[in-house]
Amino acid sequence: MKKIIKWLGASNRYKHFVGGVVTGLGANSTYCAAYAGVGVAAALELKDELWGGKWDWIDFGCTVAGVVVGRLIRWAVWQ
Repeated sequence: MKKIIKWLGASNRYKHFVGGVVTGLGANSTYCAAYAGVGVAAALELKDELWGGKWDWIDFGCTVAGVVVGRLIRWAVWQ
């Protein structure tokens, strides 16, 4: 469990995941969730790259995974 918490803390991955969940919860359709989630994930990584960092595919994946989880929660609750 400590390894997972440490991994999520690296590069603020938990923030990417939580932001993705919020995006997924706010989406009206699966298409909207996918479109917005990939766009937000790409924008966050572009911001990192423009500020001198590098593109991190793991952060991108955490954001998209959060969108999927958020969309599934919305689907389960508001079906």
